[in-house]
Amino acid sequence: MTISRQAVTWAIVAVVFGLLLHVFSSIMLPFVAGMAIAYFLDPAADRLEGMGLSRMAATSVISVVGVLLFILALVILLPVLQDQIVKFIERAPGYVEQIRGIFDRLMNGQLAQFISGFDTDTKSALTDLAKSAVGWAGQVVRGALTSGLAFVSFMSLLFVTPVVAFYLLLDWDRMLERMDSWLPREHADTIRSLVSEMDGMLSGFVRGQVTVCIVLGTFYATALSIVGLDFGLVVGLTAGLISFIPYVGALVGLVLSIGLALVQFWPDPLMIGAVAAVFFVGQALEGNVLTPWLVGSRVRLHPVWVIFALFAFGTLFGFVGVLLALPLAAMIGVLTRFGLGEYLKSDLYKGSQSE
Repeated sequence: MTISRQAVTWAIVAVVFGLLLHVFSSIMLPFVAGMAIAYFLDPAADRLEGMGLSRMAATSVISVVGVLLFILALVILLPVLQDQIVKFIERAPGYVEQIRGIFDRLMNGQLAQFISGFDTDTKSALTDLAKSAVGWAGQVVRGALTSGLAFVSFMSLLFVTPVVAFYLLLDWDRMLERMDSWLPREHADTIRSLVSEMDGMLSGFVRGQVTVCIVLGTFYATALSIVGLDFGLVVGLTAGLISFIPYVGALVGLVLSIGLALVQFWPDPLMIGAVAAVFFVGQALEGNVLTPWLVGSRVRLHPVWVIFALFAFGTLFGFVGVLLALPLAAMIGVLTRFGLGEYLKSDLYKGSQSE
């Protein structure tokens, strides 16, 4: 088979894979989540195997520990989180008005004068827009919690994902061996090298970044709760869990916590400063300790590329696309660098006179 025919074949495979993923994206979530969990936990299973356990025993131990930790988290955190989320949605419109009043006093009434410059219809429209935005956010959350489709999706995620993860983790090494036997023999070494580079990038970034998110979420939630910030648990966990999007987690958490601190602690600058200090300490911890230690410098995923991949694949495939964004971004990055390297060695780049 010529190189051009190979390129066409793999292009068709990629297009068919993308179409299938798009068609079945509504039911793929538990399977993609199970695969991600199996990939994340495979090193732990290998380590237990190295200690003398069989693959079945290692997978069973990891599954039991994981289920127990999940149940413990549900029992401890779920009631508190549910209570804080409902109260936050109910109080959000009042918080917006209080923050506006604080800024108005800071600006010596200039904000009120600026708003009064609008005609009655414009002010009414702006007020309705703000209230509608808050109300829409609340309806989205309530709808996500109460709609039948969301309930079915949540139940499938809750019960199907652990089963998928268990069987994939159990057969992970055998699946890799089987797929390796399917590689075209002429290019097997090249493909193995590329896959190894992708795995190194993913293991360094995904496993490391997930750990960073968990540590940051725990730190933010604990520190904000100790400071005494209302809804500190929700804000801290949210900021930590979306920290895999570069800079977005810390920025969202900082804005939300400062807004809540202004409403709760104004005019006490010490307490407001303490809330802000939590995020500055968290960013210092992430940049100087967690990321260098857990992620490392060998991971070559630019923050802009990560953000673009999350938005692009999320738009194409929904939440499944968000889960697949980083692996696909790593694969595209490795293949792009490989293609660029081949181009720089080719006559197309050097020209026919280079010989």
